[in-house]
Amino acid sequence: MSAFNARPVSAGVLDAAIAWQLCLDAGSGNAQERADFERWHAASEEHARAWLQLGMLDQRFAAAAGPARKALMQSRVSLRQRVRKLGGGLASLLLVGGLLSWVNAHQTLGYWLADQRTATGEQRSLRLDDGTLISLNTHSAVDIRFTENERLIVLHDGEISIETGHKANDTRPFVVATDDGRMRALGTRFLVRLEGDGTRLSVLQSAVAAKPQDSGDEQIVHEGQEVLMSHDQLGRINTLKPGADAWTRGMLVVDNVRLADLLGELGRYRAGYLGVAPEVADLRITGSFPLHDTDLALKSLLPTLPVQVQQRTPWWVTVMARGDK
Repeated sequence: MSAFNARPVSAGVLDAAIAWQLCLDAGSGNAQERADFERWHAASEEHARAWLQLGMLDQRFAAAAGPARKALMQSRVSLRQRVRKLGGGLASLLLVGGLLSWVNAHQTLGYWLADQRTATGEQRSLRLDDGTLISLNTHSAVDIRFTENERLIVLHDGEISIETGHKANDTRPFVVATDDGRMRALGTRFLVRLEGDGTRLSVLQSAVAAKPQDSGDEQIVHEGQEVLMSHDQLGRINTLKPGADAWTRGMLVVDNVRLADLLGELGRYRAGYLGVAPEVADLRITGSFPLHDTDLALKSLLPTLPVQVQQRTPWWVTVMARGDK
């Protein structure tokens, strides 16, 4: 697999690719569904990459030998029978765990082995020994490694909020690390989020010193600023968007964003596929949406935008133009 094709894809895009594979493999897809798949596949380079990774996974299935291959094929037959019986949207949940771990193992292995993790749609806060308050957003995972020399949090997946403790006798530096680099707290409150192209640092209070993994340069990011860090550089420092930490209060706050981007964010908080029709993807919206009831969040779109919510199953939902069938 080339370096390009091996790049990880987001959980939401991978879920959608799995759902499409199940739908098409079931043999029940009509012409409209096949056309919908082609549009989805062509809409994004990440979509095409996820689909290619699933195809390469099938090749690995075919190459398996001996008892392992027999057991694997029996499992696939059983799953496809359930696809035909239940439909792609529901049956996709049966495969997400296994396929996600095989296709994107370098991400999910850290997730499953982490000291603390949350499931999709779950949020949790914990108080550490030094008084630090850490909150894990949906589908997030961290290791907690406190030593004599430093207080280290390793973020493997998702997003966290940090409010560092202030014990007078604890002078160890507090660091959050990802594959992209290290962020050293300077008595502060901040957010760290893993994204497809790097690690996003958002400083809510005081400041954070950020250092990319493969760069000797450390830069101070101040209160009210955010930056995207890759393994070899810090991106442009921007003004922090309002409501960046609203998820810690169970809300998603957006200001004049594309509908597709809003749904992409809501999709992180629910299982299954949440899609949008191309003709309404670029509509703009401003508002606040509840993260613990994404069905209610979707319903709140209806009075504001010319859209409707098509729900084939609880796990397969598409927002489309009002009046479309």
